[in-house]
Amino acid sequence: MGAQKKGGARVSDDSEEQSRQRLQAILLADSFTTKFRPVTLERPKVLLPLVNVPMIDYTLAWLESAGIEEVFVFCCAHSTQVIDYLKTSEWHSHPNLLVRTIESHKSISAGDALRYIYEQQTETSQIQGDFVLVSGDTVSNMPLADLIQQHRERKKRDEKAIMTMVIKKSKPSPITHQSRLGTDQLFIAVDPLTKQLLHYEEDKIDHARGSVCLDKSLMESNPSVLLYNDMQDCYIDICSLEVLNLFEDNFDYQHLRRHFVKGVLVDDIMGYKIFTHEIGSSYAARVDNFRSYDTVSKDIIQRWTYPYVPDINFGGNRPLKVGRQGIYRASDAVLSRSADVGSSTVVGYGTKIGNGGRILNSVIGNGCFIGSNVVIEGSYIWNNVTIEDRCEIRNAIVCDGVRIRAGAVLQPGVVLSFKVVVGRDFVVPAYSKVSLLPQPMKEDSDEELEYADSGSGTADHLSGLSLETESKASELGPDGAGYIWEVCEGAHDEEWKHSVAPIPDDKLAEIIQAMEDDDMEDESVVPTSGELKSDADSINTDVNDPGDDYGYFEKEVEGTFLRAVEEGIKVELGILEINSLRLSYNMESADCAGAIFYSMMKLAVDTPHSSASELLKNASSIITKWKGLLGFYVKQTDEQIEVIMKFEEMCQETAKELGPLFAKILHVLYEKDVVQEDAILRWAEEKAGADEADKVYLQQCETFIQWLKEASEEEDDDDEEDD
Repeated sequence: MGAQKKGGARVSDDSEEQSRQRLQAILLADSFTTKFRPVTLERPKVLLPLVNVPMIDYTLAWLESAGIEEVFVFCCAHSTQVIDYLKTSEWHSHPNLLVRTIESHKSISAGDALRYIYEQQTETSQIQGDFVLVSGDTVSNMPLADLIQQHRERKKRDEKAIMTMVIKKSKPSPITHQSRLGTDQLFIAVDPLTKQLLHYEEDKIDHARGSVCLDKSLMESNPSVLLYNDMQDCYIDICSLEVLNLFEDNFDYQHLRRHFVKGVLVDDIMGYKIFTHEIGSSYAARVDNFRSYDTVSKDIIQRWTYPYVPDINFGGNRPLKVGRQGIYRASDAVLSRSADVGSSTVVGYGTKIGNGGRILNSVIGNGCFIGSNVVIEGSYIWNNVTIEDRCEIRNAIVCDGVRIRAGAVLQPGVVLSFKVVVGRDFVVPAYSKVSLLPQPMKEDSDEELEYADSGSGTADHLSGLSLETESKASELGPDGAGYIWEVCEGAHDEEWKHSVAPIPDDKLAEIIQAMEDDDMEDESVVPTSGELKSDADSINTDVNDPGDDYGYFEKEVEGTFLRAVEEGIKVELGILEINSLRLSYNMESADCAGAIFYSMMKLAVDTPHSSASELLKNASSIITKWKGLLGFYVKQTDEQIEVIMKFEEMCQETAKELGPLFAKILHVLYEKDVVQEDAILRWAEEKAGADEADKVYLQQCETFIQWLKEASEEEDDDDEEDD
């Protein structure tokens, strides 16, 4: 780190000096958590592969492309591994991005890290002004230059504006109260005009009652407050130098949000302010736990993170070739002719796949050998893994150097850490975490520091455990090697909530039952995102145009439906996702039904076809497969009528190709018990008084409707005869 003039942290109001300042970032290469145990006892999280590329490369590539010129990488646990990696990577001599490292072996929290950086700052003044604060597990493609400029301009107007947080719409589950990233539901309040953050809550929400407590002073000092319970904190912050000062002045600040942000919000003496910036189409997410690892991986494969995708060179990675159905394959990968590699799958360099294998929705790393008749679904196989014949792996993570002997089975949620050996025909139980390292007696993030500092590296540490590991070999079969870690007391729910595996069937049953019970209760006292005004101004939760809200909702439902189709998600899980959207956007079941049917018919049109009969076949096939999802939201006649009206609207405006097939597709909906006779006849009655131009599809259905009426009359006659 080049020494500059001495002096404490300061901020210049001089615009010329600001324009000369480098755009800088602080990247925390340690998450200071234990969520990726046991894997992070041997390797830092930022170096774990995410779709075959180390996580930190996504973060650095994004910062470089966003105009950041200098990054300070703070290294703590396994610091030697991080520093060595950066020295041998393209970042060591990158022409547009200067990467410096700061090393500390005593920091056990983000607060400690920033205090250490402040101490360095008083000696070197290396941080010149405003900076971006991120973690090395961040994947994003959002632009930063304009946001940094907005922050600087706000700081000129208000010297107390010290930080801008990036937030994004999320989809919290109505039951688990987690986003699709596996993070806890967040409740925030902001000023609707200035976007100043007024309240931040993630750990004191009463989910049972659907309530959160707000301080009275919040409304007394703010005539209007915008409430959100459908936002995701991206953990991307634009900070002024005062942020470092505050960490130095407050040694009890450890966590960036629970301590620092909340501390600033309740401190009415200094008067510092935090503002929010909501992003729309850009992507931003942190890999916080195994579930978000799975979610972000899928987002990368489905190209939401473009240009940081497997077929484009960034961070020194070797790009893959992308084919149909989103299959990415290395040029030298060897696949037998009888191997079935399905959609949304990545196969790395030097990997060989044997006869009769089936691989779907999975990432296979470099240098792997996969035997014959192996099934891999929804899993992440890292580098140099050997999987012998007849193995079954579903929704699991398998780290470097693992060997899975013939006939072994990994049940959903399993994590095998480095060089574990699974014995022949052994079944690893669901949600097991397995390592060659014994389970620590305490769950503490500084344990990773102890492992990293004990000797020259992981290999030395493991060599001292060899005899002990052999004595525990029976845990993975006679010819296996590794410890199966026990689930800590009280952490059983966390196992499935934070796993790469789908929600278990028993939990799913509980969730569906809870949702049905919720439908019978009063609405939550916490509204979905909306504006809360003081008593004098009344309450108004309709901040935006409802029509705009439905447009956003429809797009979200379409994205959820397409993911369900691509990933083969169960209908029950689709219902769970769409219910979370329904609550987030304050929609009714009829709105859900219309949006789902729109998504189904749009998929039918987008699926290749060369004639009207093939289009009808597409539509029939999709309705047949997903009738359970649509049917969940059309239990009432009014909801079924909404589907018919939505179909009319599509045929008239966005999908005119479906128009000539209206009557035939309506008949399919009737045959599949999605739309009942009463709904069709009521729709026909309501349409009867419409203008001729609005009766096109009614006239097309005349024969079908007449048949329904006659059938209904015959049933009535039969009932009278029975009486």
